[in-house]
Amino acid sequence: MTMKIFEEIESEVRSYARSFPRTFTKARGEFMWDGEGNRYLDFLAGAGTLNYGHNNPIFKKALLKYIEEDGITHGLDMQTRAKGEFLEALNDTILKPRGLEYVVQFPGPTGTNAVEAAMKIARNVSGRHNIVTFTNGFHGVSLGALAATGNSHHRDAAGVSLHGTHRMPYDGYLGTGIDTTEYLDKVFSDSSSGINSPAAVIVETVQGEGGINVASLEWLRNLQTVCRKHKVLLIVDDIQAGCGRAGSFFSFEAAGIEPDIITLSKSLSGYGLPFSLVLMRPELDQWKPGEHNGTFRGNNLAFVTAKAAIDHFWSDDKFQLEIQRKGDYVAQRLDGIVAKYGEGNFSTRGRGMFQGINCVNGDIAGKIAKACFAKGLIIETSGADDHVLKFLCPLTTSDDSLKMGLDIVETSVSEVCAKIDKLPEEIVYFESA
Repeated sequence: MTMKIFEEIESEVRSYARSFPRTFTKARGEFMWDGEGNRYLDFLAGAGTLNYGHNNPIFKKALLKYIEEDGITHGLDMQTRAKGEFLEALNDTILKPRGLEYVVQFPGPTGTNAVEAAMKIARNVSGRHNIVTFTNGFHGVSLGALAATGNSHHRDAAGVSLHGTHRMPYDGYLGTGIDTTEYLDKVFSDSSSGINSPAAVIVETVQGEGGINVASLEWLRNLQTVCRKHKVLLIVDDIQAGCGRAGSFFSFEAAGIEPDIITLSKSLSGYGLPFSLVLMRPELDQWKPGEHNGTFRGNNLAFVTAKAAIDHFWSDDKFQLEIQRKGDYVAQRLDGIVAKYGEGNFSTRGRGMFQGINCVNGDIAGKIAKACFAKGLIIETSGADDHVLKFLCPLTTSDDSLKMGLDIVETSVSEVCAKIDKLPEEIVYFESA
């Protein structure tokens, strides 16, 4: 098989295939191989979908056993053994130890499906319509979730006007020292602000597609305080930052907040299988039977691997401590790269194993990513102008592979910087709503 077939009949909408023009045939752990046998270290990991690596052997064994036993593959929202075992693992290992009491809803299998359901819940329960979202946020590209997304590249493709949201400045958007939750409180308090009392606020604790923008723990706590003061539901979109990516199973744990609604997807299945869910406080579960449904809600194969992930990685704090240790190493290396080659213009950002280098503009970041790929490292960019080199390596990446990948990044940064006469001054990017 050649790449010709993709160019002949696959839509022009494809994107990652353009950045990594190879036909991949095999993957294991933190590595992928193309059809010619070339090996690549994967620091993209399915855009954060493979936190436990490709074809994790523990998950694969459980999945193959389930298939061999003719386990239910598709069951709509019927009760199945796989679903029941997953719910028990989620409740006993994740929710109860954290003192969290939530009802679980299985929407469609993708992250944007979970966001759509979460916003629908908030609107129906509150009787209000508008959702407050934040600058540089990304919540999906189906129309409701797209209305909550800031990036104009995605919004311009909607084909219709996007309604039902108000956009507010994220933490740090107006510069350091400005707590934007104070502005939010003022807007909610003023009946002449032009912002109708909203149903909910939806927020990412770390904005992945927005450029690895990190909300401070204090800002998150203040946000919850404002929401509770004005009786506005707080939705945390933990689709990319959750499942350990930011250092703990839920990205908001360090802040000590308790969202009203949580969305999860990406690495929830642990195996790259489509799977999402919505967690909501019990009193918010006011759905009528079948009022929100979908043919592929509840992926039984994903239930099997998700349970295996919870049982193996989250039954104690060992894995979380490993994430934090590796995250500290990544941060140390990135700080060193910026100090050595950035000449005060580049900067680092992130939390846990969710980190990046702000390369100031997309051209520089793109050249670094391309140089990395030529050396066998798959890594992407993000941000308003794709100006942030984004690190999403599997959380299970070995220390040796982590060092190898960061060595490749450092070499690539050095090469690109050597060809630039003068690095542009760092600027603040304001994303159009």
